[in-house]
Amino acid sequence: MNIQLQTTKLFSNYSLKSTQDRMERQAKRDNQIAFFEQQKENLKNMKTDSLEDIARKLDLLHGYDDQIAAAKVEYNHSQMFHLLDEAREQGEKIAEEAEKYAPKTPEERREDMIEEATGVDQDGGILSDMMDELSELTEEMTEEMTEELEEISEEMESAEQTDQKTLAELEEMKETASGEISVKYKRIDYRI
Repeated sequence: MNIQLQTTKLFSNYSLKSTQDRMERQAKRDNQIAFFEQQKENLKNMKTDSLEDIARKLDLLHGYDDQIAAAKVEYNHSQMFHLLDEAREQGEKIAEEAEKYAPKTPEERREDMIEEATGVDQDGGILSDMMDELSELTEEMTEEMTEELEEISEEMESAEQTDQKTLAELEEMKETASGEISVKYKRIDYRI
């Protein structure tokens, strides 16, 4: 007398563990039944000469039949309790999902909006996303500004070096020119 239920949508989500447990219970039941069936076969081979032996043999036969029936009943009870546990768990999951979609009061909706914006119950909300974007933008701008400042300072250094070279060249030219002028033009004193 096995209890079998057609799988419905409610019970279709058996986990691997529950299937394994069911298989273990079935194997245990099958082993018990096989043991008692073997004992019954052994009774057939047993020779009896007296009425007392025959009565004892019948008692053993009825005892083995009772043990087989008890193993089947035990399996059916454990299977029934297992299905009830599965149904209870599934019912709790359904109740949690139904609670999520229940109509909300204006206060609850306001709290949900605040939680969504701040990201209290999630990985991050709108504000945290905006802060992340802002920090990325700040990093990019800082890098760009640093690169531009480095380029400008390099240009200024090269301009200073060029200016210094130019000033040095001008000083040289001035000294050279003033030396040439003094050499070319000597003052002549004529007294008339």
